[in-house]
Amino acid sequence: MTQPTKRAVIVTGGSRGIGAEIVRLLAARDIPVCFNYVTRPDEANALAQELKQQGHRFCMVQADVADPESVKRMFEQTDQQLGQLGGLVNNAGFVGMAGRRIDTVDIDTLRKTFDVNVIGPIVCAKEALARLSTARNGPGGRIVNVSSIAARTGSPNDWVDYAASKAALNTFTLGLAREVAKEGIQVTGVAPGGVSTNLHAIAGAPERIDRMAKVIPMGRAACPKEIAEVVVWALLDAPEYLTGTTIDVAGGL
Repeated sequence: MTQPTKRAVIVTGGSRGIGAEIVRLLAARDIPVCFNYVTRPDEANALAQELKQQGHRFCMVQADVADPESVKRMFEQTDQQLGQLGGLVNNAGFVGMAGRRIDTVDIDTLRKTFDVNVIGPIVCAKEALARLSTARNGPGGRIVNVSSIAARTGSPNDWVDYAASKAALNTFTLGLAREVAKEGIQVTGVAPGGVSTNLHAIAGAPERIDRMAKVIPMGRAACPKEIAEVVVWALLDAPEYLTGTTIDVAGGL
């Protein structure tokens, strides 16, 4: 992204965890940032209050990335409140309960996993392309998709459906990057390994991250900010020639 224009960035799922750290890092660099949330308004409001107290430009939208109308509204609100778009971080994600074989996963969970983790990023990217692509008189920009190393481990006996959705996201990152490479847009992915967030507790396995730490060569899980720093680097600082690749941030795993 060309600096110092500091155009707006949308961070999906930006109210907590890795997303919230991405929002904080962007705001600290004076990037106008929009983030969405679906549930847990208390967390979203707390982040909004923090940004407001620090004098940052931002907007907060309740929107579901799996709903195209919600996505359209989120982008339109960003246009109206923050001005010209410069980048998108597809960070929102969904995972079902941990510790399951795939033959026990119900169809509603499968659909939600792919709606949020695959269709959502594609719908968001379509809105971003309409604003960024030089082929559509846009200024260019960057898209970063937050994936997972589960895409290459398969996450057996745990989250096979989630792993499959992230593998699809990696393929989308590659294909989209090649499709828009001549339109001023770079597309990269960032694939975390074990990260110390409340995702594991929400999935019914609060001890899961401790189990993962035992097999991570560095001997510990990442903190959310360590992943966010790579995402922000890819979005703002990486050379323009970097595109179409997904970067593992997994402590050597």
